[in-house]
Amino acid sequence: MTGYGRATKTVDGRTVTVELKSVNHRFLDISLRMPRSFAFLEETARKAISSRINRGHIEASVTYLNERSDARSVQADVNLAQAYGIAIEQINASLGIDKDNGKSDISHFPDVLVVKEAEEDENALKELLLEALNDALDRLISMRSTEGNSMQRALTDILSEIEAKSYVIDERYPQTVLEYQKRLTERLTELTGAQLDPARIAQECAIMADKAAIDEETVRLRTHIVHAREKCASNEPIGRSLDFLVQEMNREVNTISSKSQDIAITNAVLDCKSAIEKLREQLQNIE
Repeated sequence: MTGYGRATKTVDGRTVTVELKSVNHRFLDISLRMPRSFAFLEETARKAISSRINRGHIEASVTYLNERSDARSVQADVNLAQAYGIAIEQINASLGIDKDNGKSDISHFPDVLVVKEAEEDENALKELLLEALNDALDRLISMRSTEGNSMQRALTDILSEIEAKSYVIDERYPQTVLEYQKRLTERLTELTGAQLDPARIAQECAIMADKAAIDEETVRLRTHIVHAREKCASNEPIGRSLDFLVQEMNREVNTISSKSQDIAITNAVLDCKSAIEKLREQLQNIE
């Protein structure tokens, strides 16, 4: 499911901002961008995300600002500055230039003055990151939950559509047996012109009805629908279990299609397949 969450935490001059974005994905895939000073916390961040999210492509971005007075220091490379000074004097002497007293400008030369980052307190960084990350996850999950409620209604509507078509198939099936009996009687009478044995006709129809029986498939189909509704009503991740149920529904519908030659049942089966495909598409968005 899609979602967005952002949180900023500041403690003792240190500020961490975490930004999370999620899009649809069959599995959990985490893309993480962090400052170099946070590299040792990458696995910690991944575990924190995976402990609360089971599915989706998650883009996580961490930024850091240290405004403490001891965050940086400036160090002078005196030996390098002296070397610059000697080099300048040599140039002046070789070119006949008067002595240069502006040696203070040497401080602008490369690497004479170096800004050093203070060594970070790893425990403080870890605590700050986890606080910001969990707040961002709260916001992300809240947005995903809102979307999930809408999807739940859409899924239950589709399941009801499939269920209704299964009853249409059940109601139509006995009529197909009677129509087969009528066609068989008319065809045999046309071919033989003789009086037909009703018992023999009934036997042939019974064989046909047994081979084409679809009541077991429609019962299993509705059982899968019941289980799917139960999953939709739960607060647990349901994406993968619904994937399995959709496969089973599709299996039952295909079996019904292969057994029946009736156009009305075929049309109902096609409607079921269309609805099942809608389910499959929706499941790509569900955790």
